[in-house]
Amino acid sequence: MKSLLHPLPLVTTLACFVLLPGCFGGGDTPDLADVSGVVTLDGKPLAEATVLFQPLSGRPSAGTTDQDGKFRLRYTASETGAKIGDHKVIIRKEVAGKDRGGESVWKETVPDIYNQRTTLTATVEPGTNTINFELPNAK
Repeated sequence: MKSLLHPLPLVTTLACFVLLPGCFGGGDTPDLADVSGVVTLDGKPLAEATVLFQPLSGRPSAGTTDQDGKFRLRYTASETGAKIGDHKVIIRKEVAGKDRGGESVWKETVPDIYNQRTTLTATVEPGTNTINFELPNAK
């Protein structure tokens, strides 16, 4: 089955929402707090995944995991962190592949309960936050 989502447009869209507004200045920046952590899937670091924190209102913050599953959120291109308060959390990782007919497709490797039907939440407190996600592979 083909994935309808291609990661390049998804990543580009996330970059527009998260990074570009900071390039132009202006606007009121809410109180932000530093957020970092580690994402594991079945006990193993989840590399090259997108971690998105969506507050109840306002713009999201996003980060990408490194080879050790570590991430740090950015609010804009020039500001790190996330808005203080409660967030819905989305974790995605799509990889390229081929379908049975040989056509290129993109496959989400993280169970949809962590992205399309996310059940993940986090509260960002003032100061420095370390928020880890230990995800069981519950498909």
